[in-house]
Amino acid sequence: MAAAAFPAAAMSGLAAKAGGEGFANLPSELKDFSSPQITRIYAADGRTQISQFYDEFRSDVPLKDISKYMQTAIVAAEDRKFYEHNGVDLKGVARAFVSNSQSGAQQGASTLTMQYVRMSLAYSATNPQEVIDATKDTPKRKITEMKYALQVEKQLSKEQILERYLNIAPFGNQAYGVYAASQVYFNKKPKDLNIAEAAMLAGMVKAPSSFNPTVKSGHEQILARRNNYIIPSMVAMNAITQVEATKAIKIAIPTKVKPIGNGCVSVAKNNWGFFCDYFYRWWMSQEAFGATTYDRERRLKSGGYKVVTSLDLKGQSSARADILGKEPDTSRNAILIAGVEPGTGKVRMLAANRKYALDDPDHPTNKISSDPKKAKKKIRGSYPKTTNPLISGGGDIKGYQAGSVFKMFTMVAALEKGIPLSFPINAKGTYHSKYKAGYGTPSSCPGSDDWCPSNASKKEAGVFNMWTGFGASVNTFFVPLEERVGAENVVAVAKRFGVQFREKSENDWANDEDRAAGWGAFTLGVTASTPLDMANAYATLAGDGKYCEPTPVEQITTASGEKIDVGKPHCIQATTKDVARAAIDAARCPVGDSSQLGSCGGTGTAKDTRYIVDRPVFGKTGTTDSSKTASLIVGTTKLVVAGYMVNPDWQDHTDTMSHPEVNSVVQHSLRDYMKGKPSVQFKTPSNDKISIGDLRSIPDVTCDSISSAKDRISGAGFEPEVGSTVDSECPAGTAAGTAEERTIKGGAVTIEVSNGKKKDDPKKDPKPGNTPPGGR
Repeated sequence: MAAAAFPAAAMSGLAAKAGGEGFANLPSELKDFSSPQITRIYAADGRTQISQFYDEFRSDVPLKDISKYMQTAIVAAEDRKFYEHNGVDLKGVARAFVSNSQSGAQQGASTLTMQYVRMSLAYSATNPQEVIDATKDTPKRKITEMKYALQVEKQLSKEQILERYLNIAPFGNQAYGVYAASQVYFNKKPKDLNIAEAAMLAGMVKAPSSFNPTVKSGHEQILARRNNYIIPSMVAMNAITQVEATKAIKIAIPTKVKPIGNGCVSVAKNNWGFFCDYFYRWWMSQEAFGATTYDRERRLKSGGYKVVTSLDLKGQSSARADILGKEPDTSRNAILIAGVEPGTGKVRMLAANRKYALDDPDHPTNKISSDPKKAKKKIRGSYPKTTNPLISGGGDIKGYQAGSVFKMFTMVAALEKGIPLSFPINAKGTYHSKYKAGYGTPSSCPGSDDWCPSNASKKEAGVFNMWTGFGASVNTFFVPLEERVGAENVVAVAKRFGVQFREKSENDWANDEDRAAGWGAFTLGVTASTPLDMANAYATLAGDGKYCEPTPVEQITTASGEKIDVGKPHCIQATTKDVARAAIDAARCPVGDSSQLGSCGGTGTAKDTRYIVDRPVFGKTGTTDSSKTASLIVGTTKLVVAGYMVNPDWQDHTDTMSHPEVNSVVQHSLRDYMKGKPSVQFKTPSNDKISIGDLRSIPDVTCDSISSAKDRISGAGFEPEVGSTVDSECPAGTAAGTAEERTIKGGAVTIEVSNGKKKDDPKKDPKPGNTPPGGR
């Protein structure tokens, strides 16, 4: 009776200290909670781990996957009567109460179940005060724990309690739970822990900082606790033999821990860093993971997700190797590569000649910036180390001018307006446009503020259509084409195709239709963009006009095994299938492929592409003024790769960017990705008119005066242009006829001028050594 009454007296004393609150009135149901878990990020193969994110390094494991020695050791260390009590050790509580009352020193008497309750209450707290209440050393907290513990023991088996305890307990050195502890201290799985290892870990839970084996004082304390208390307790519990204990005591305790990576700076392979960074920024932009960036980051670092990304390891490795074959990491000029899968938006590769790392400010290795203004301030550049999103954009990275790759948007806008691929324009060496450039600017017309763009070569003059104009990248073809369709409509296509206007001034222009209508230089690629933007824009064509938001994700699975849809392809029909197919047909000309609907006319600015990739391809080169940027975009039905060669630190540099370098990287990256994949031909439009248009007969102006011929052709709805002089029986200086017999309404018609000499008449045009009959 005395033994039974004593604990009751102790309970009464504790209750009095707790403020007289009735024990029966205390809550007993623990709130549901999930302790923070590691989120693991994998490549597209679902096996290769790229990185991991966590607030607390923890990953729950079932009891069956935890060493029996570990299970016994934690009971020996924390609660040897665990299997005997019902959650509260009343004798221990009484003993602690008497001792605490007499000496003032605090004894715990917390059972393993009560400790689990305490940690559970802290993790389920919704505000800081609840955390304090759950952990503050007060009689009230102790009584609350007892009430909860009694209820937990009714709801859970001893094995379930032990499993949950081992998965939630802290072990120091950023290790939470037995899985993390096994990794950090022994680099092994929990099921493989031996007696000595299990005893050491069990001994640390009481005070992880004090018993830290990596510091001298902690090493001595945990060695003594393991050898003098825990292992002997395991023997006393008949969990191990004395022989096993003697062997275990002789095993050394580690003095170092395995470094545990966290986030993108700790990727398994450094060249995966830019992709990992893109994934992180993507996650942080998804409202599905929380209303605020704080919520989203907390979800990422504590949710225990398994994320299978879209990263193709083979493609990424090849791209990185191809880049380094042209430009080392130490080069101030960067080759940036992005690969996107058409029809899904899945990002398959992001590579650069940079190391994804932070430069150590105390021992910097980065070179001084190539930007003179920054160099004067001793600001360092982004090479060889950077964590800036050079390829995908974001933060301070607004993008780079890419040049003529933007002509694709003008071509799509024209096709959408019903202008066919065969539409002819007589491209001048210099074109006097309706757009404004400002007086005295390098591109303004003499004595005017009008914009007068010219071509890269004097050879780029004459009548071109979309096949030949795109193939030869004729500026003075695309500017008048842009005038016909409206620059605002060209900008609208770019927006639909996913171009991000990150520069505020450009964003203002893009979202103001009146301003956009005057943005004549847009077709020549003066707008900042990234390789990822443009790879995905061209992938929209290969996806039959379907724009898909770029995504780094294949599948996200929750800690409970539920698959969620966030990150799955999200696509819209950005243009019609026929427009996309027609645009691809013309876009085969720049890269050495053959169009199916017309003729490339021998044009092509990267003709070796088709041979290197050895698949049907389409694409476009781009070059900015003074070759400050060189770009190439090439695609198949399976992948589109965009490559830029730029100086990320100073875009107004004086270097000449090399097309052979960036072209080679893009071509070989795509070739390597396509190895083993079938060769698939591009589809053609269902309507022929989108390519050849509605052809109309041209008035016969033979022997008309040139002015009359121009009036008649213009009156018929065509654009007359005076061409070269040819042999003709018509009077010299009159119209010999037209170079075309039929063309599209509004198309260019070339008037040939007669020289008054009959064709193939030796009397009119005697050739050397060919005397006319009669000896004249």
